[in-house]
Amino acid sequence: MSHPNTTRRKHVLKEMMEDDYSLPTERQQIVCVVSSRGNNLHEVVPAGLASDNFLVSMPNKFRKNVWVKRGDYVLVEPIAEGDKVKAEICKILTPEHVKEYTKAGIWPQRFAKKSAQASQSPDNAAAEHSDSDTDDSLPPNTNRPVNVQNVEDEETDTEESSAED
Repeated sequence: MSHPNTTRRKHVLKEMMEDDYSLPTERQQIVCVVSSRGNNLHEVVPAGLASDNFLVSMPNKFRKNVWVKRGDYVLVEPIAEGDKVKAEICKILTPEHVKEYTKAGIWPQRFAKKSAQASQSPDNAAAEHSDSDTDDSLPPNTNRPVNVQNVEDEETDTEESSAED
């Protein structure tokens, strides 16, 4: 018999992954996550240009089942009882949602540039980088130690070749 949490997680993930591209209601608002504040609170920036950032809460059904990171888009619904926390997340938007909302003409202009850069397919990025054989555009991996022996070998090879000339 499956554990109740496993069943709940399965249903929440199924709800998130199904092709429900229903448009937001009048009360709902598209926002972008700026940072995580802990205790299932996230700071978001609304689509309005003059609006300030505010906090939204993650509902119980999403907690420990779905994760939201900086730069993700979510659909929120305002709550009345919050002073600092002004809304609650009702849907986490996927790139497919962004495409559908853009086609419908309801995607905010403020987020249009960010989503266009984020939705660039890896195939296009790979095609752009295939021209150069060097990996100079990639930042160094700080999780790996620098191979000092290879660097020393290259230095001695260049010193020997310059001494022979």
